[in-house]
Amino acid sequence: MGMLDGRVAIVAGGGRGVGAEVAKMFAANGAKVLVNDPGVGGGGEGGEQGPAEAIANEIKAGGGDAVPNFGSVASYEDCLGMVQQARDELGGLHIIFNPAGILRDRMFHKMSPDDWQDVIDVHLNGHFNVNRAAINLFREQEYGRIIMCSSTSGLLGNIGQANYGAAKMGIVGLSRIVAMESKSKNVTSNVICPSADTRMTRSVPTPKDPDAAKMREERLSRSPADAIAPLITYLASEGAGHVTGQIFHQRGGELSLYGQPRPTRMVHHDGGWTPELIAESAMPALENQFVDIANSRAVHPGLPMN
Repeated sequence: MGMLDGRVAIVAGGGRGVGAEVAKMFAANGAKVLVNDPGVGGGGEGGEQGPAEAIANEIKAGGGDAVPNFGSVASYEDCLGMVQQARDELGGLHIIFNPAGILRDRMFHKMSPDDWQDVIDVHLNGHFNVNRAAINLFREQEYGRIIMCSSTSGLLGNIGQANYGAAKMGIVGLSRIVAMESKSKNVTSNVICPSADTRMTRSVPTPKDPDAAKMREERLSRSPADAIAPLITYLASEGAGHVTGQIFHQRGGELSLYGQPRPTRMVHHDGGWTPELIAESAMPALENQFVDIANSRAVHPGLPMN
């Protein structure tokens, strides 16, 4: 008996990286899997059917049930097609995991509108599209497991990734509200921020400093993509019905639960504030609660623990 027996899952971006490893673990735990991947390059260029077909065939060769799909999460019509294909060919739909993504890294002052829009379309709009295509089915059957894919580039920031970080932080807000709206229907929505050795993370330029480059290579080697799959499989299970609206981060054997924005300090002035009073009183009282501008390397220092 598998943790996902009798369930059907869509894994968008399932032809490579974390998506491929999750699709295989879903199948190993009894789920039927629609493996979606348009086979584009790391920047969204081109397209081929090979990646989705390869993972679907690997699952079937191992005794599982899977079908490939080549649509784009950036297209709502394609996402409606994924849901319909899952129902027609696999008998239903209960789980959605969407790590599909591209990168167009640029410093903000050099970022073109196309670089911005293409990343927003795949990441943030892609999460809207595939989950919106399925949400009414989930609510009607009073069962659904949604696992959205964010990043520390959104939660913490990363230089050169304003488009990616904005999309990934938007996904956090989307998941939280979907969780709030759907809790009464036994539909959960959670966020995973994976740190893993994938084609996308490998596309980030290697540091010029030899020591930093060596440290990056060691960090990636300790963060295999398959290390993320057990958490996603659990969140997709019936037993995880009490887990919703949460944000998880994982690298290697390290699993973190992230906090969510809450006030850290409040100041008050009778009759309201003037700009001068803000400068003289409010800001000095608040400054000791300011959050440092620090990327994920500062928050998750050193090498991942295995």
